Amino acid sequence: MIEASGLTKSYGEKRAVDDLSFSVRPGIVTGFLGPNGAGKSTTMRLLLDLDEPTAGSARVNGKRYREHRAPLREVGALLEARAIHGGRSARNHLRALAATNGIAMSRVDEVLGVVGLEGVADKRAGGFSLGMGQRLGIAAALLGDPQTLLLDEPVNGLDPEGVLWVRNLLKRLAAEGRTVFVSSHLMSEMALTAEHLIVVGKGRLIADCSVTELTERAARDQVQVDSADNARLRALLAGDAVAVEVREDGRLEVSGLSAAEIGRIALGAGIALTELTPHTATLEEAFMSITRDAVDYVGMA
Repeated sequence: MIEASGLTKSYGEKRAVDDLSFSVRPGIVTGFLGPNGAGKSTTMRLLLDLDEPTAGSARVNGKRYREHRAPLREVGALLEARAIHGGRSARNHLRALAATNGIAMSRVDEVLGVVGLEGVADKRAGGFSLGMGQRLGIAAALLGDPQTLLLDEPVNGLDPEGVLWVRNLLKRLAAEGRTVFVSSHLMSEMALTAEHLIVVGKGRLIADCSVTELTERAARDQVQVDSADNARLRALLAGDAVAVEVREDGRLEVSGLSAAEIGRIALGAGIALTELTPHTATLEEAFMSITRDAVDYVGMA
């Protein structure tokens, strides 16, 4: 369980995290989303006691991270996969972590197998590709067999097979009853991996809900329609609170009526429908919609 209560962090006049409160429960994958500069990385650092909050508190499994006697056994974290001693082999990097955290050396080979690095375990980590470095960082996070995982951009640099592997790994860990908190910019991947979302912007909480709730909240009241007589159907559907637009291909886009209502009107008029498709918002569309006012840097289209 991860809990943030009134969490605030200021750097001079800049408030990176602003009175942020949320909880991350075990048993599901929770995605942590926000535009660049939203405060996600700072929040994760506060959760791990790498920064001192200006106000508020952060608890992992009921305690501050620093209060756990064996923190690596409680919390596994991946913040910067390249933060390793480049001269050490992958195996020795993990052995050093195990030795300083009271973890059996046999666990090193176990996690190397889990992340698929057995074949390069004795090579210098400094020569690893970005994707291999990510796998080593995940291995380090799993080393203490923790109940809680905080992972920042875990699929960064991975090929499609690696992305699928991480997705399945996170789901499996959550299914085991662990708390899994994952930051990512890849909306398509979060839509496939996470069940719940924490969305922040300019250091403040924007949304704390399921993926389904977020996409439904952002869905436009718009239905795409095609029929045997679009001209007559358009005239029947149009009204004060209804907008009907004709697409270039001749199909209609209707706002202000549900698909069921359109179907009933067409049936009553004896017009055969060949298409009746409600718009379903993607997670990317929902994210863009709710964070529109929290983006610091906007490029020109």
